[in-house]
Amino acid sequence: MLLRGMGAEPQDAQDLTQEAFIKAYRKLDQHDPDKSFAAWLYTIAANIFKDSKKRKKIPTELLAEQDQIAEKGPEEILLLSEKQKEMQYRISKLPVNYRLVLLLRYTNDLNYAEISEIMGCHVSKVQNDLYRARLKLKKMMIGEERIDHEMLEARRF
Repeated sequence: MLLRGMGAEPQDAQDLTQEAFIKAYRKLDQHDPDKSFAAWLYTIAANIFKDSKKRKKIPTELLAEQDQIAEKGPEEILLLSEKQKEMQYRISKLPVNYRLVLLLRYTNDLNYAEISEIMGCHVSKVQNDLYRARLKLKKMMIGEERIDHEMLEARRF
């Protein structure tokens, strides 16, 4: 889910995940047992994704949660899918560091310390990036609502 949320296509995400596990296995002796294994693995995956992104541009797409879809009817599934596509589009417009911090925090439920370890920065930068990412998303959403609302109003000449 991390790699998909960062912008990898489904097949690319599978390949990058496999590459991350192979790299982690080969460097297992370098892992500090006092630190989070998941954070270490996420760091490897994020770095592999960044390297692959340098080689080619990958569009952002998020997957729908399968357990949510199973409980919904066809109309609800369609609405959920549309909302996810809209949010995915908004997130894709954010800078990479904002996308990464949002995904690690809300998709993978990591705390600030784990995210800072993965991103290789201070906790204050993680908090700042998360705040700015949410603010930017909010501004995008408000701007889109204003455009939709203006389009519905009758024009007077």
